[in-house]
Amino acid sequence: MAAVIVSAVSCTEMDLPPKNTVTDDDLLSNQAGMSIYMATLYSKMPWEEFKYMAQWGINWNGWLASLGIEGTGEALDRDGVCTSFTNEDTPYWGRAFELLRNANHLIETLPSYRDNYAEVAYNEFLGQAYFVRAYVFYKMACRFGGIPLVTREIDYPADAETLEVPRSSERETWEQVLADFDMAVSLLPATPTFDGTANKFAALAFKAEAMLYAGSVAKYNENVSGRLTGVGAKTGVRVMGFAENEWQECSNKWFAEAYKAAREVMNSGKYSLYKKSWVKGDREAQYKNMVAMWQDLTSPENLLVKQYEYPTVTHGLDAYCSPFIFRAPLCSGSCPSLDFIELFDGFDRYDDGYTIRVTDGKDNASGNYLLFDSPMDLFANAEPRLRAYVIFPGDVYKKREIEVRGGIYTGPAPIKPLLKDYSYSAADTKYQHLDIYTGSNGASKTLFLSPNSGTNQETVTIDGVKMNAAGENGPFYNNGEGNLTGLYLRKYLNEDQPAEEIGEGKSDQPFILMRYADVLLAAAEAAVELSIAGVASPVEGDNMLQVATQAINDIRERAGAELLSGSLAGNNDSRDIVRKERRKELAFEHKTKWDLRRWRVLDEDNRDGFWGEQRDSKLYSSGTQFRFKGLYPFYSSETGKYFFDESYQWVSMKTFNYNVLDYYFAIPSGEVSKSKYIDQQPNR
Repeated sequence: MAAVIVSAVSCTEMDLPPKNTVTDDDLLSNQAGMSIYMATLYSKMPWEEFKYMAQWGINWNGWLASLGIEGTGEALDRDGVCTSFTNEDTPYWGRAFELLRNANHLIETLPSYRDNYAEVAYNEFLGQAYFVRAYVFYKMACRFGGIPLVTREIDYPADAETLEVPRSSERETWEQVLADFDMAVSLLPATPTFDGTANKFAALAFKAEAMLYAGSVAKYNENVSGRLTGVGAKTGVRVMGFAENEWQECSNKWFAEAYKAAREVMNSGKYSLYKKSWVKGDREAQYKNMVAMWQDLTSPENLLVKQYEYPTVTHGLDAYCSPFIFRAPLCSGSCPSLDFIELFDGFDRYDDGYTIRVTDGKDNASGNYLLFDSPMDLFANAEPRLRAYVIFPGDVYKKREIEVRGGIYTGPAPIKPLLKDYSYSAADTKYQHLDIYTGSNGASKTLFLSPNSGTNQETVTIDGVKMNAAGENGPFYNNGEGNLTGLYLRKYLNEDQPAEEIGEGKSDQPFILMRYADVLLAAAEAAVELSIAGVASPVEGDNMLQVATQAINDIRERAGAELLSGSLAGNNDSRDIVRKERRKELAFEHKTKWDLRRWRVLDEDNRDGFWGEQRDSKLYSSGTQFRFKGLYPFYSSETGKYFFDESYQWVSMKTFNYNVLDYYFAIPSGEVSKSKYIDQQPNR
């Protein structure tokens, strides 16, 4: 095979390669050629970063790029791409096998050039091929379960028997993922030759992540009604799930592998949490520290980073996700939900333990609203980490106060809840339907809202000054380009980029593909899962629960959150503590949507565990459907103060849907129909 970059032209001397064809000798015989080969491999990796949109799949586009909008509850978006993660418009299938062919070609062909390299360089380049293959198999397994394990280069042309590889069982697939990651770890050095490629510790970290997924699926498929498993109709192979006599053995083994891999990274001493400007007890410093970490390429927390550089390699996160006043050409692509911020410390709660208190009653439908001098007062004690992830209403971004207002209320105080019913069944009743807004049924108009921005805003004159009902950023109930939930994304946005320079293809902040916090969380989760199963530590001398407790407390300390009051234990309560911490720490990093799938908490029978804590899912879902809430500040003209209301998303309403079968994506129908070997998922 001529390697990855080939220009096909006609040639009269058929025994000679065309002069503009790049051959193996050109690419594999020297380090300069190898740099091209590596760049090509990594450019086609199925990374999920700024250019990835879950609805569209792996197409390296990034149009409308947003984070956390795949039914995870992290954020909501104005567009149709905000939908449950049940498939991808571009299935990761054909492109996966193209990349596998290039990786397999390197594995099979590089030995012919072994004498051209020092041993450490030869091992590294071979290790990169195994890392690429492991990662591709891993991301395919997450999507499809058992896959065709193409571990050799298939020459073309060839007969159908040679070309077609049937799907292996899900167990065999995860074992191959493990084997390839182990091979990569054994070959890769601590410091890679080429920037942006994996070293030994990045391979270990991704191994830990993959084995967490494998161990979770093996265990929690058993929690799904009827057991989530099945064999292919064409081959009789268990392409989805695990047999009753194997799932526990598999789960324990893979959690142990995850723990060992994470601990090897931790024990290396090579990485640490980012705390360059962190100050104990200084909430402002802690918040600014976590804002800075996303763009600091010298961070000791970074294991693998996808770099961008303007103007050649760019993305558009700021163009699509900045607050409304910075729209260029769009905005508000990721508006965090109330449900998400309720995960964080620093708020007064109702008796249910998780709902943020906005009234003096027993719930948000009773009592009178609490009043605040400024919207920021509600967030005064919130975790500094949350402020680094989310722009609160009234906070400052790009030296501008981000004015977010649901509306203005001109009625008397004390102020009763605006809606009579805040339940899921009444979620379609919005503020613009109220008599106090429309002036219907004899009611006085005391609520002022705005359908759109600019001249369409309703205004209220207060002390001789006209005040726009929805402020500068909305929400505008007929304009989804304004604020949707009362909150804006801050994490990963470039606050230092001048407002006039925001635009499509003008952002170049890096995306951290793997960081040390992820490693700590992997160790903690695997430790608790193994302890639940009664499995001894796979690392000699380790007290797993002590390791897990310290890992969680290290992350919480950096975040400015409350430390654990005691040690984690081998039970589901401790498991949920770790899950909740993952949901908080790794939000908006394309991690949560996979966590929810592997924990099997998206279907209606298991959704109480959706948030990493036992919330009553009936409060935000019905059957297969679920919705998320916003936290909307309103100004009271009579008191000169603000109050907050909690209600289901008010603008561009999104209803998410998830069924048990969605835990595995369908195999592309064209691949199944043309093959006598490739099985479709059972029951599809």
